[in-house]
Amino acid sequence: MLINHDIRCALDRVVHLVNSAPQIQGRERLGDVAALRGFVAQHKVSEVAGLDQGDVGAVQAIRARFTEVFTAPDDATAVSVLNAMIAEAGTTPRLTDHDGYAWHVHYFSPGASLAAHLAADCGMAVAFLVITGERERLRRCEAPTCRRAFVDLSRNRSRRYCDSRTCGNRLHVAAYRARRREAEGAGQPEQQEQQEQAERTARGPEPAEA
Repeated sequence: MLINHDIRCALDRVVHLVNSAPQIQGRERLGDVAALRGFVAQHKVSEVAGLDQGDVGAVQAIRARFTEVFTAPDDATAVSVLNAMIAEAGTTPRLTDHDGYAWHVHYFSPGASLAAHLAADCGMAVAFLVITGERERLRRCEAPTCRRAFVDLSRNRSRRYCDSRTCGNRLHVAAYRARRREAEGAGQPEQQEQQEQAERTARGPEPAEA
């Protein structure tokens, strides 16, 4: 699947946004202005003016909409959420080559708030997955104790965990230990019988009854 740099960056922002919710992390990760500034800096979000507490609530509301898209049961439901979110953001597609990047498209309006910026640009990136028949790449980690979101960009759509080095390894280790316990449990009766047979052989034949 061919995804250009801009779409990949936008999808990374969506994943970070969805995973910042307290239901996922155990606590709110975007709960204040400082956290928003960190998000903007980490993802190099351009054309963001001053942020205040109002932006915090607005971004959290957009996060809830993207979460709906990840959990949507079908394309029609996801499209309904995306269409509403993108329309409310007031998209204004335009070409730009800011900060030395090659020409690319910005969908958010000039002077847009951070929430509108994310709704427009990230919403269009997710829309790209929908129109190319790839929405199922928006996934949740299959580890029982983890519900983190991720975008499966593997060639055969085979990724199951948010991080194979953590969640994936933990499940593989747990499955291996379960198989060992099962094998050891199944082998115990046979081992006990062999031990009893060895003890009978060592004692020799039983004396005949008078």
